Amino acid sequence: MKRVNNVKELKIIADEIRLEIIKMLVEAGSGHSGGPLGMSDVFAALYFSVMNHNPKKPNWEGRDRLVLSNGHICPVLYATLAKCGYFPISELKTLRKLGSRLQGHPHLHALPGIETSTGPLAQGTSVAAGMAYGAKMDGRKEKVFLSMGDGELDEGQCWESFMFAAKYKLDNLIGFVDRNNIQIDGMTDDIMPLRPVGDKFKAFNWHVIEIDGNNMKQILGAFGKARKYKGKPIVVICNTIPGKGVKFMEKRFEWHGKTPNKEEAMKALHQICEDECKIKGLDFDKCKLLLEESGRLE
Repeated sequence: MKRVNNVKELKIIADEIRLEIIKMLVEAGSGHSGGPLGMSDVFAALYFSVMNHNPKKPNWEGRDRLVLSNGHICPVLYATLAKCGYFPISELKTLRKLGSRLQGHPHLHALPGIETSTGPLAQGTSVAAGMAYGAKMDGRKEKVFLSMGDGELDEGQCWESFMFAAKYKLDNLIGFVDRNNIQIDGMTDDIMPLRPVGDKFKAFNWHVIEIDGNNMKQILGAFGKARKYKGKPIVVICNTIPGKGVKFMEKRFEWHGKTPNKEEAMKALHQICEDECKIKGLDFDKCKLLLEESGRLE
């Protein structure tokens, strides 16, 4: 697919992903809000600019793989895949419904673009390390991208897989952590302090890059460097705002696993659209009618 390298255009795509996330969640009546909204910038950058993949050939052998170890943020993955053309955007509204291909955690073979089933936290870290190791053994050039939550790092299995990746110098493994400082029970500092996260990865012999995970320029720069790095597995620590783009959700752990009601969803859609209009240089009041007519504000 055509790569998008323009920061402004990628920010617009990220907001379009956020709009779909809100619509999905309010339709489902359950799911996670904070993480998906916070990671929309990263996923827009990965799928539209960084990763090698082809929606028309989802099983292309030379593709980069993405393992969503923090499977509960799957609304951002589903919305991104649909925007790329892996399946119809209209299908997003079936999230978590009986018989849907879009369940509350990703299911291998259910949808094109899903590389493995995930849900139990930390298991995806081992799967990704195995994929990267296998690719090395076979002499293949693709990269394996590993999405992790910061609360997930409480699990011991993560650190076992990190040691494995370092031992075999899996520089084709690019991990990234949604460092949003929240988990379902509260703030990570209160539940299980992780600071300093970067130093922990360095101690496990990973190459560490730390960025503002909602700054598109920094995201592109970090993953560009990560693709070229040799000798160690790489982790990009993405400091994000949970609920990014929706003011009443931002930085509140209560929205980790909570969905908006219809009134809250409408407010959220307006806030995201307003941000998108600012990026485009448009007056929100003037473009509001067009957005309503196109179904963007339903």
